[in-house]
Amino acid sequence: MITPGTSHLTRVPAPEGVAPSPQYSHVVWGTGTFVAVSGQCALDEKGEVVGVGDAAAQARQVFDNLRRCLAAAGAGFDDVVKLTYFVTDMAHLPALREARAAALTADRLPASSAVQVSALFRPELLLEVEAFAIVPPRPEPGPRPEPGPDQA
Repeated sequence: MITPGTSHLTRVPAPEGVAPSPQYSHVVWGTGTFVAVSGQCALDEKGEVVGVGDAAAQARQVFDNLRRCLAAAGAGFDDVVKLTYFVTDMAHLPALREARAAALTADRLPASSAVQVSALFRPELLLEVEAFAIVPPRPEPGPRPEPGPDQA
Protein backbone atom coordinates (compact mmCIF):
# COMPACT_ATOMS: atom_id res chain seq x y z
CA MET A 1 0.00 0.00 0.00
CA ILE A 2 1.37 3.42 -0.96
CA THR A 3 0.70 6.27 1.43
CA PRO A 4 1.29 9.82 0.29
CA GLY A 5 3.24 11.84 2.82
CA THR A 6 3.73 15.48 2.22
CA SER A 7 2.90 16.63 -1.30
CA HIS A 8 6.44 15.94 -2.55
CA LEU A 9 7.06 12.54 -0.87
CA THR A 10 5.54 9.09 -1.22
CA ARG A 11 6.05 6.38 1.38
CA VAL A 12 5.52 2.65 0.93
CA PRO A 13 5.37 1.13 4.42
CA ALA A 14 5.49 -2.43 3.07
CA PRO A 15 5.68 -3.41 -0.61
CA GLU A 16 3.76 -6.55 -1.55
CA GLY A 17 5.59 -9.60 -0.23
CA VAL A 18 7.66 -7.64 2.34
CA ALA A 19 6.86 -7.85 6.05
CA PRO A 20 5.57 -4.53 7.41
CA SER A 21 7.22 -2.74 10.30
CA PRO A 22 5.69 -0.16 12.62
CA GLN A 23 9.15 1.42 12.95
CA TYR A 24 9.86 2.59 9.38
CA SER A 25 8.76 2.70 5.75
CA HIS A 26 10.49 0.27 3.42
CA VAL A 27 10.52 2.73 0.50
CA VAL A 28 10.34 6.53 0.28
CA TRP A 29 10.74 8.70 -2.82
CA GLY A 30 10.03 12.27 -3.77
CA THR A 31 10.78 15.31 -5.85
CA GLY A 32 12.73 18.34 -4.76
CA THR A 33 16.17 19.15 -3.40
CA PHE A 34 18.19 16.40 -1.71
CA VAL A 35 19.52 17.25 1.77
CA ALA A 36 22.16 15.16 3.56
CA VAL A 37 22.66 15.70 7.30
CA SER A 38 25.85 14.35 8.81
CA GLY A 39 25.58 11.94 11.69
CA GLN A 40 24.52 13.82 14.78
CA CYS A 41 25.68 12.87 18.25
CA ALA A 42 24.62 14.09 21.67
CA LEU A 43 26.76 17.23 21.63
CA ASP A 44 25.43 20.62 22.71
CA GLU A 45 26.29 23.92 21.03
CA LYS A 46 29.60 24.04 22.96
CA GLY A 47 30.61 20.54 21.86
CA GLU A 48 29.97 19.03 25.29
CA VAL A 49 28.38 15.59 25.59
CA VAL A 50 24.80 15.68 26.85
CA GLY A 51 23.59 12.74 28.93
CA VAL A 52 26.77 10.79 29.63
CA GLY A 53 25.67 7.18 30.19
CA ASP A 54 22.00 8.04 29.46
CA ALA A 55 20.80 6.78 26.07
CA ALA A 56 17.41 8.54 26.36
CA ALA A 57 18.99 11.95 27.05
CA GLN A 58 21.47 11.41 24.23
CA ALA A 59 18.70 10.41 21.82
CA ARG A 60 16.70 13.56 22.64
CA GLN A 61 19.78 15.73 22.03
CA VAL A 62 20.49 13.93 18.75
CA PHE A 63 16.97 14.57 17.45
CA ASP A 64 17.17 18.19 18.60
CA ASN A 65 20.44 18.54 16.65
CA LEU A 66 18.85 16.86 13.62
CA ARG A 67 15.92 19.30 13.81
CA ARG A 68 18.33 22.26 13.82
CA CYS A 69 20.36 20.86 10.90
CA LEU A 70 17.24 20.14 8.85
CA ALA A 71 15.92 23.65 9.53
CA ALA A 72 19.20 25.11 8.22
CA ALA A 73 18.29 23.52 4.86
CA GLY A 74 14.65 24.63 4.99
CA ALA A 75 13.58 21.09 5.89
CA GLY A 76 11.75 19.43 8.75
CA PHE A 77 11.19 15.88 9.93
CA ASP A 78 8.28 15.48 7.47
CA ASP A 79 10.86 15.85 4.67
CA VAL A 80 13.14 13.05 5.95
CA VAL A 81 13.31 10.04 3.65
CA LYS A 82 16.03 8.01 5.43
CA LEU A 83 17.48 7.75 8.93
CA THR A 84 20.52 5.64 9.78
CA TYR A 85 21.11 4.78 13.44
CA PHE A 86 24.55 3.87 14.76
CA VAL A 87 24.47 2.49 18.30
CA THR A 88 27.16 1.08 20.53
CA ASP A 89 24.57 -1.34 21.97
CA MET A 90 21.27 -2.46 20.44
CA ALA A 91 19.76 -1.94 23.90
CA HIS A 92 19.76 1.81 23.05
CA LEU A 93 17.20 1.37 20.23
CA PRO A 94 14.13 1.87 22.48
CA ALA A 95 15.50 5.26 23.56
CA LEU A 96 16.05 6.21 19.91
CA ARG A 97 12.53 5.07 19.00
CA GLU A 98 11.04 7.19 21.79
CA ALA A 99 12.96 10.30 20.68
CA ARG A 100 12.02 9.62 17.06
CA ALA A 101 8.34 9.24 18.01
CA ALA A 102 8.46 12.69 19.61
CA ALA A 103 9.88 14.18 16.40
CA LEU A 104 8.10 12.26 13.60
CA THR A 105 4.48 11.32 13.10
CA ALA A 106 3.61 7.64 12.73
CA ASP A 107 2.14 8.16 9.23
CA ARG A 108 5.33 9.81 7.90
CA LEU A 109 8.05 7.38 8.89
CA PRO A 110 11.20 7.40 6.75
CA ALA A 111 13.17 4.40 5.58
CA SER A 112 15.63 3.38 8.31
CA SER A 113 18.65 1.26 9.10
CA ALA A 114 20.18 0.42 12.47
CA VAL A 115 23.78 -0.68 12.87
CA GLN A 116 25.66 -1.65 16.01
CA VAL A 117 29.20 -0.27 16.05
CA SER A 118 32.07 -0.98 18.41
CA ALA A 119 32.59 2.71 19.20
CA LEU A 120 31.87 6.26 18.13
CA PHE A 121 34.41 9.08 17.93
CA ARG A 122 34.19 9.79 21.70
CA PRO A 123 33.83 7.02 24.28
CA GLU A 124 30.96 8.81 26.12
CA LEU A 125 28.76 8.76 23.01
CA LEU A 126 26.24 5.93 22.79
CA LEU A 127 24.50 6.71 19.50
CA GLU A 128 24.60 8.71 16.29
CA VAL A 129 21.93 9.35 13.66
CA GLU A 130 22.30 10.62 10.09
CA ALA A 131 19.42 11.84 7.95
CA PHE A 132 18.58 12.27 4.29
CA ALA A 133 15.70 14.54 3.33
CA ILE A 134 14.06 15.94 0.23
CA VAL A 135 12.67 19.46 0.47
CA PRO A 136 9.84 20.49 -1.84
CA PRO A 137 10.78 22.07 -5.14
CA ARG A 138 11.12 25.82 -4.82
CA PRO A 139 9.84 28.12 -7.52
CA GLU A 140 12.55 29.48 -9.75
CA PRO A 141 13.19 33.15 -9.11
CA GLY A 142 11.77 35.34 -11.83
CA PRO A 143 13.82 37.74 -13.91
CA ARG A 144 15.04 40.80 -12.12
CA PRO A 145 13.45 44.06 -13.20
CA GLU A 146 15.69 46.37 -15.17
CA PRO A 147 16.93 49.28 -13.06
CA GLY A 148 15.24 52.59 -13.78
CA PRO A 149 17.20 55.69 -14.80
CA ASP A 150 17.36 56.94 -11.21
CA GLN A 151 18.73 53.56 -9.94
CA ALA A 152 21.73 53.26 -12.25
